[in-house]
Amino acid sequence: MADKSKSEKTCPAKDIFDIAETVVWVIAVVFIIFTLFLRLCEVDGRSMETTLYDGEKLVVTNILGKPSRGDIVIFHDVSPMFREPLVKRVIATENEYVDIRNGDGRLVVTVYDANMENPQVIEEPYANYSNPNEFKRINESDYPKQVPAGCYFVMGDNRNHSTDSRYEVGFVDGREILGKVILRVTPLSRFGAVS
Repeated sequence: MADKSKSEKTCPAKDIFDIAETVVWVIAVVFIIFTLFLRLCEVDGRSMETTLYDGEKLVVTNILGKPSRGDIVIFHDVSPMFREPLVKRVIATENEYVDIRNGDGRLVVTVYDANMENPQVIEEPYANYSNPNEFKRINESDYPKQVPAGCYFVMGDNRNHSTDSRYEVGFVDGREILGKVILRVTPLSRFGAVS
């Protein structure tokens, strides 16, 4: 009987080892997930206001397939002008045509298919033209433009304060895209899915 009660007792060192082993496995799994499937990125600047604000932390993934029109993506810009990854919204995908016209205090964005047919005026409830006095007119003679194969046309939601495919950035090569934004992590008051 004494032997049975002895075997039911556990060794404190074994308990500590089991807990340490579990912690190591959890850290390894989290590391693998964040290395292969998810990334944590930070918004740098005002170009996506009022959808995203400077300093917000975002979770990005590249396992949901290619970006589609309306997705928010994070990408590396190859120009020396930007050191940090940029965050923008996809307006058009490969082979589509983008036409942008100056409207009354805002831009009118139309996307056509690869045959320059089936025009779709993009409804942009997210587009921010916060200060009409700073409206950035575009050179309409530059449009329409066809998006090259494997590339994307992107714009910041804060249209008057965004360096994007209209200026400097140009078309974004799909190989430079780190992934789609799926979640805002901080601030906690704005935690949730991003669209």
